[in-house]
Amino acid sequence: MPVQNDTLLPPRVYLDVLGSTAIVATHSAALACSPWVGRHDADAADGAATDAMRRALAHVPGCGTVVIGEGEKDDAPMLFNGEVVGDGEAGPDFDVAVDPLEGTSFCAMGLPGAMSTIALGAPGVFWSPGPGFYMDKIVVPPAARGAVDLDDPPERTLQKVGEALGKPVRELRVVIMDKPRHQGPDGLIAQVLAAGARVHTPPGGDVAGALEVLLPTSDTDLLLGVGGTPEGVMTAAAVRALGGGMLGRLAPKTAEEAQAIRDAGMSLERVHDRDDLVSGEAVFAASGVSGGALLAAPRRVDGTTHTESLLVAEGSVQFIRHITADRVPTG
Repeated sequence: MPVQNDTLLPPRVYLDVLGSTAIVATHSAALACSPWVGRHDADAADGAATDAMRRALAHVPGCGTVVIGEGEKDDAPMLFNGEVVGDGEAGPDFDVAVDPLEGTSFCAMGLPGAMSTIALGAPGVFWSPGPGFYMDKIVVPPAARGAVDLDDPPERTLQKVGEALGKPVRELRVVIMDKPRHQGPDGLIAQVLAAGARVHTPPGGDVAGALEVLLPTSDTDLLLGVGGTPEGVMTAAAVRALGGGMLGRLAPKTAEEAQAIRDAGMSLERVHDRDDLVSGEAVFAASGVSGGALLAAPRRVDGTTHTESLLVAEGSVQFIRHITADRVPTG
């Protein structure tokens, strides 16, 4: 569906404005929490990223509403659902799906993979998972978009994706987070290995894993498994922009979460595709915090700080390098 907004901006200009806003937000958060990399204080890192992103978003043009965030799931510092951001002056209305610090534990432990992430779209385009914090997901490249079914067993999924991509199963590379829910002799990781595929098992970071599936420079072919719903919605924004395929279904971890979903009138059986999760054009941005294959960590070079970000919008991926002069004390 086309972008809908009340600013009378042409759709291309509207998305450009949202893209600029997204980069400002993630870049600010990444710089703020980078001093906490390796300090084993997850809350301090989360808080620094959140505070910096909130300050940055307060000064961008227009009026945004946070509709889905990571903090409620993790009981961490957050931009809260319903929070209004932007300067309220001339500019677009937009909705926000956000995790100021994706991979908080990576940041705290000094491990690669932590990023600041955000997705922005026109009001109403992001699906709200309500009290559902986790979902089962499949993410595939554009060529395999119509080949997957969340009800298929893993070996059937691998066979269908391999056929769509023109690869034997033994050459497929699959990302599955190394979580207890995926482990064990009968777990998802074991099933995919038994089917013959290669498995990359990061301890977290399914947003980064999904981006690897979508980027032509990567050799990752699909992402499988259960991850967070905030990450799922942000991922869907990137998947939609790049023409990939995604399916998701709520997968509560506790009986209480399952009952809360039912009480909210939501289904535990419904499978949502990418256009259910993000029903209109949106932008996704990320900035590197602790480094890794996707985005480098902020680093100081000769009185300047270098950071890396990426912006996904309308069929394109832009890698952006920021060089910021260090502040010199005055007075």
